[in-house]
Amino acid sequence: MNKFIGFVASFAFSLGEILHAKLFRYMHESGLILASVYIPNGSTVHIASGYGDAMSMTAVSNADPAVATLESSHAVIVGDILEMTSGWSKLENRIVRASVVATNNISLEGIDSSSTTAYPAGSGTGSAREITGWTQLQQILEFTGEGGEQQFVTFQFLEDDAERRIPTNKSAVGVNIQIADDDSLAGYLLAKEANDDRLPRAIKVTKPNGGLILFSAYITLAPMPQLTINEVARAQVTLSLENPEPTKYAS
Repeated sequence: MNKFIGFVASFAFSLGEILHAKLFRYMHESGLILASVYIPNGSTVHIASGYGDAMSMTAVSNADPAVATLESSHAVIVGDILEMTSGWSKLENRIVRASVVATNNISLEGIDSSSTTAYPAGSGTGSAREITGWTQLQQILEFTGEGGEQQFVTFQFLEDDAERRIPTNKSAVGVNIQIADDDSLAGYLLAKEANDDRLPRAIKVTKPNGGLILFSAYITLAPMPQLTINEVARAQVTLSLENPEPTKYAS
C-alpha cells in the first residue's frame, strides 16, 4: 500500500512538473512572462569589413524612433546597418539599424531622440554610411566588458557634518577579448589591420536568440601571445568604444 501511495505521489509530482513547464513555456511565448536571462553560448562577434560611401543627413527628427533624412541616392533598405555621424553626441558614432524607409526618410531603430535637452532640435545633422560587409572574429575564449562606472564629485559645506556627492561622468567603456592565437584566420588579420591603421570599426555581436549588440570601437591587438602550460595559446584583442552606449536589439 505504501509503495502504491509513493508511486501515485511521484507520478503526480512528475505530472505537475510537466504541466508547470508547459504552462511556463506557453506564458513566455505568449508574452505573459518577459524573461531577460540568457546564456551567451553560441554568440558570434563580427568586425565591419566593408563600408558604403558617406551619405549626407540633412535633417533628423526629435522622435521615437528618430527619423533621418538622407540624400536622394541613399539606396538604404529596411534592415541595413548604418554608422552615424551627427551633431548630437548621443548619436555620434552610433551603429543603428534602419527600421522603416519612406523615400528619403529613414527611421533609426532604437534611437529615442524625443528629448530636446539631450538632442537639441535642428543640430543633429551629419552623415551616415552603410556597413556592407562583416568578418567574424573566431575562436573567442573570453569576452569581458569593462568601464561605464559612474564617477562622482564629493563635497561638504562648512555647516555640514556629512559629505554630499553629485554624479558627474562615467568612465570610458571597453571590451577585452581573448582569442586563440591563430594568425591565419580572417578575423585575426582584420583585427591586426585595424590595430595598424588606428581607424575605428563597427562591431556586431549576435546573441544565440538573434539579438544584436552594435557599437563602433578602436581595435588593438597585442603582438605577443599568452603562452601558459596546459592552456590554449591566446592573443589579446581590446575594443575601445567611440560612443559609450552600444545599440541593442532584441532580435
